[in-house]
Amino acid sequence: MPWYQDLSKEIGWILAIFFISFIAIVPGFMNAFVISSLLVDDRPEILKEQQYPAITILIAAYNEANDIATTLRSIFVQDYPGIVHIIAINDGSRDGTADAIRGLMANHPNLQLIDLDKNVGKSGALNRGLQQCTTDILITIDADSYLWKDALRNLVGRYLSDPPNTRAVAGEVLIRNSRENWITKAQEWDYFLGIASVKRIQSLFQGTLVAQGAFSLYDRKAVEELGGWPNKIGEDIVLTWKILLAGYRVGHAENAVAFTNCPNTLMGFINQRRRWSRGLIESFKENGSILFKSRLTVIYVWWNTLFPIIDIAYTFGFLPGLILACFGLFWIVGPMTIALIPMAFILNMVMYNRGKAMFASENLKIRKNYFGFIFYILAYGLVLQPACVWGYLSEIFNLKKNWGTK
Repeated sequence: MPWYQDLSKEIGWILAIFFISFIAIVPGFMNAFVISSLLVDDRPEILKEQQYPAITILIAAYNEANDIATTLRSIFVQDYPGIVHIIAINDGSRDGTADAIRGLMANHPNLQLIDLDKNVGKSGALNRGLQQCTTDILITIDADSYLWKDALRNLVGRYLSDPPNTRAVAGEVLIRNSRENWITKAQEWDYFLGIASVKRIQSLFQGTLVAQGAFSLYDRKAVEELGGWPNKIGEDIVLTWKILLAGYRVGHAENAVAFTNCPNTLMGFINQRRRWSRGLIESFKENGSILFKSRLTVIYVWWNTLFPIIDIAYTFGFLPGLILACFGLFWIVGPMTIALIPMAFILNMVMYNRGKAMFASENLKIRKNYFGFIFYILAYGLVLQPACVWGYLSEIFNLKKNWGTK
């Protein structure tokens, strides 16, 4: 085709095939697959009549004095009909996190504090909490997250209604601080449209690939059987893949809503997405044999192998091509890439309508955020995908690991 012929004259046929395939053709097919999957998704509703068992909530907190009390209060007012135990692990905080937790313990005997003298990392803190857990079901919540009123009921209800081989269920995590600046406004749409829809589709194919630590349910015995949370940058994704590799299923409860604080600085956002991408490579290194399991889940595991390639093509092909286009050189970015816009528009409309329906069922309202949406559609990838490539390379070359947060 003309695009390939023109580009191959400038950079050679191998690079031309690579960039055209992973900038346009492969993403186009992936978008079409997502659209068709969302349109046919018709999962059974949560069973109405069931016994809700006792649960334990683990909260690993490091320097969360400003948010931990609000997070705990959102748990106290849940409409969950069963017994709720809460174990808050203060992971060697240097602020008043432990004091904030102690201040609520007198009026809430179901709240327990594990106060660690030194920071052991999120996985270490969760594993200390796991040692104290006695219920069959445990739930992890980030210390800066806020649960919607029926989040626990819906999360446990989905677990009880899903197939019997389910061992984890990811909740729906959305943005709490989306009004702070342009960075948080753009991330609001990423969580609402992209991340939520991907998890829903993965669940449709019998295996959500990340039961995120911000709000997810786990079968305690399965977690213990697999050795607890691994000491990894992406401890949640590595554990999830271990669950899938063991032959179990991981579900998704789109109406179990938690609102969490996202990074509000550019460098904070880059560090977060670099960490997530590094966790993906960690998962492949730890659980690579999952690629050869004969089950529907593997479709999306193989799908994930394409993301690093697409991100590399975008970073080293599309972005330079965008600069060249500003000078009238349309070798990579031109009419053919613009032709992909209608597909992207349809995809976002389908994802938006799915999210809107869920919000209506939970009596939530979608806030107006036009600037964030425009930036998300037109420029979000300019920051996101180079950050992801940085994360992939950091793990491949075994660079020093750090959270890059507090």
